[in-house]
Amino acid sequence: METPAAPHSLCTCFRLRKLARQVTQRYDRELAPAGLNLNQYSILRRASRTPQTVSALAREIGMDRTTLSRDLKPLVTAGWIELASSDTDARQRLVQVKPAGKRVLERAQPLWRKAQDDIDARLGATGVNALHTHLDRAMARLDAE
Repeated sequence: METPAAPHSLCTCFRLRKLARQVTQRYDRELAPAGLNLNQYSILRRASRTPQTVSALAREIGMDRTTLSRDLKPLVTAGWIELASSDTDARQRLVQVKPAGKRVLERAQPLWRKAQDDIDARLGATGVNALHTHLDRAMARLDAE
């Protein structure tokens, strides 16, 4: 006898977190050969644009500053980023991607692209566009508080 499927949760947070875990696991599998997970890739990618403070990077990524500081430690240990003092405020730390971090990003980019293409193919262009539209609208409305 087949076990009935569990009922869908009415909790929006549960559903979003479950989807996020499923998507993250796909990216993590693809990025593993570069020695990165999706969170590390996202931090490196955004930090590589221009040196910025930990607070500014946390806002851009949508992370708590304390969580980002903790997540930066393995990237510093790996020699991929450095935290430098700001010229304007010694209390602020600037996140800068080092040459080794740029090399790991170059290696990871096609792996990230493979995961992205797989998700796009599974959801279809219409599904991806609808998902992005709904997510962007939800984030804007929740940020308005």
